[in-house]
Amino acid sequence: MNKTYNYYQQLKRPSWAPPGWVFGPVWTFLYVLIAISFGKVFWMLLKKQIPFLVALPFILNLIFNFSFTPIQFGLKNNYLAALDILLVLGTLVWAMAAIYPHARWVSYIQIPYLLWVVFATVLQLTVTYLNR
Repeated sequence: MNKTYNYYQQLKRPSWAPPGWVFGPVWTFLYVLIAISFGKVFWMLLKKQIPFLVALPFILNLIFNFSFTPIQFGLKNNYLAALDILLVLGTLVWAMAAIYPHARWVSYIQIPYLLWVVFATVLQLTVTYLNR
């Protein structure tokens, strides 16, 4: 078993928390959607079809998203991970609103990601509370 899985198993978690193995398949699916939709946004930016401020929340979302695992499982810092997941959620909502007038389908394809991030945010805030 890897260290990430072991660390997750050692945390106090709510009864409704999914087992650790669920996260890999869910994120794999979501990363496909993210690659397609965020790729479209960055292509639109490159082609000057949207201003930089429309792409900014997508850039920030990727930074915060990719920072979560090193913060949570590398630093083992629930408080920073809770802050980070709130930033993932906030930048995702901002991104969906920013791109909507330019490419509605990009907003719509974010819905599974949004639902998972809302769930993950509630889970992380609960884990942070339980392990304070």
